[in-house]
Amino acid sequence: MSTEARRTALVTGAGRNIGRAVATGLARDGFDVVVNGSTDRAAAEAVAAEARALGVRALVAMGDVGSREECARVASEALAAFGRVDVLVNNAALRPAQPFLGIGPEDWRRVLAVDLEAAVWLSQAVLPGMVERGWGRVVNFTGMNAIHGYAGRAPVSVAKHGLWGLTKALAKEFGPQGVTANAVSPGPIAADDEQPGAQTHRQGYVAKVPLGRMGTPAEVATVVRMLVSEGGAYVNGQMIAVNGGAET
Repeated sequence: MSTEARRTALVTGAGRNIGRAVATGLARDGFDVVVNGSTDRAAAEAVAAEARALGVRALVAMGDVGSREECARVASEALAAFGRVDVLVNNAALRPAQPFLGIGPEDWRRVLAVDLEAAVWLSQAVLPGMVERGWGRVVNFTGMNAIHGYAGRAPVSVAKHGLWGLTKALAKEFGPQGVTANAVSPGPIAADDEQPGAQTHRQGYVAKVPLGRMGTPAEVATVVRMLVSEGGAYVNGQMIAVNGGAET
């Protein structure tokens, strides 16, 4: 595919785990990729190098997506480099553990800013181009535990429920313009650098999974790749669980 015809995907939190798997998977599918990270530039650069090795262009756009101004800058860098963003994957998230009665306003606002509002600001930045071209994909991440209700992580649950509402609203408003919006809800997923103790710590979650194991970032990325493909064009306004059969 020529660089003029190649579509571009912006993936937030793409330096590791699910974000990394999504970015490299989309590169494998022929998308140019914008790799966003907040602090670890070396990790983001490594993902960009993996993408380039697959024959596409890649840009590292560092920025704290919990800031509206940073979201605008990240989107602007992507558009300046490639002239378009056809796929937006809102993956970056915070999941701090804190008892509800101990949460202060700054901590509350910070989680909602990263986990929910970033998707609002980035969508507003890239949707006009998608509408103009009559084609676009927005993929948001919710999460099995957040949707069930997180004990000790109330702001995460609130943000992810809000993200699900945003997904449905975007699907209805922009579907007529050829833009789909969907959510992916992962169950327990092993990290790239999974430590031996982490599996034990999450056995309570794994016990709820009929497959009896944690998923992998690549398995989540496969669903994202389907949603943004031409074959996924008729999937809109849905939340797809990738959780090994656990109750949703």
